[in-house]
Amino acid sequence: MSRHIESQSPDMDRILHRETRSSRAVVATAAAALVIGLASYGLLEAAVHAIGQPAWLIEPQVAAERLVALPAGISPLLLGAIGAVLAMIGLVFFLNGILPGHRARHLLGRRSAAGPAVVVDDEVIASALARRARLAANVTPEQVMVVVSQRQVVVNVRPTSGVPVDEDAVLTAVHSELDAMSLEPDPAVHVNVAPSGVIGA
Repeated sequence: MSRHIESQSPDMDRILHRETRSSRAVVATAAAALVIGLASYGLLEAAVHAIGQPAWLIEPQVAAERLVALPAGISPLLLGAIGAVLAMIGLVFFLNGILPGHRARHLLGRRSAAGPAVVVDDEVIASALARRARLAANVTPEQVMVVVSQRQVVVNVRPTSGVPVDEDAVLTAVHSELDAMSLEPDPAVHVNVAPSGVIGA
């Protein structure tokens, strides 16, 4: 799928950024829901304790005493497992916050900052590159698989048994197609030719 965006407004870069970057709304919503849930539970337990009713799960004072007394009263294995889970959750939120989130899309053929821009899904790019690679390698569509990521293109070719594949020709054909596309960012290309061929292709 591709999206053609044509505008002379100063908001063009913002629009393109939104089209090519993934939203952090889901992670932010999950973090907010987690904090709200914990805060609501703490408030509920405090309110129940204040009116002299038994705690729903654990008394706030007892919970605080157990936290202070850690690791006493809990097995090291369970404590390590809980710590690992919390560390993984924290790492997910941390990396999501500092790393640029990219959608599987590229800008196609934008010649100038004020010119039109086409945002293309990486699957569409992979399909076009696979066709060029297949023609250069003289194999069937099933023998070529192309994976397009933000910074690289990996072309995997399984040759027909007894018919060698010119790896340089495939690389040149893919580079030629990429040059015509003028992708932003421009990915590096890697061609992998399988050592074993396909019989009767």
